[in-house]
Amino acid sequence: MIKRKAVYPGTFDPITYGHLDLLKRATKIFDEVVVAVAHSVNKAPLFSVDERVSMVKKAVAGIENVKVDDFNCLVVDYMMKVEARTIIRGIRMISDFEFEFQMALTNRQLNSEVETIFMMPHESYCYLSSKLIKEAVMLGADVKQFVPKEIAEALTNKLRPE
Repeated sequence: MIKRKAVYPGTFDPITYGHLDLLKRATKIFDEVVVAVAHSVNKAPLFSVDERVSMVKKAVAGIENVKVDDFNCLVVDYMMKVEARTIIRGIRMISDFEFEFQMALTNRQLNSEVETIFMMPHESYCYLSSKLIKEAVMLGADVKQFVPKEIAEALTNKLRPE
């Protein structure tokens, strides 16, 4: 039997409950979902790749059928490496669609065997973004309702050191 495998790529700087919502729902569709943490040097992430991978592993510990990895190449090349053909991408608001659509079409041109599936998070997470959460922490907010406790603590330690 062919295993249905998908890759959920992203920077995950940090992973949020919105990401986790999509991931949990994707595991109901696919036999295995790989959360692929992008190095994304161009985005200048707050956390290192190792820190982000570690945080994602902690956040997904109770979710079956999930593996966590990192990658530093084209996502379509990574897909071939892990023998997956489906990319999972989240769309929170209509404003996300244009960028995600452009990226999906580019990936299709680079490798026509790779398909992208767009998923929407639960409406209670549609407004969440890692950038917004980091800004809230910098301004003193407690963000445990948006991210797992360990991640909220890591954000506070990084952004508001004593």
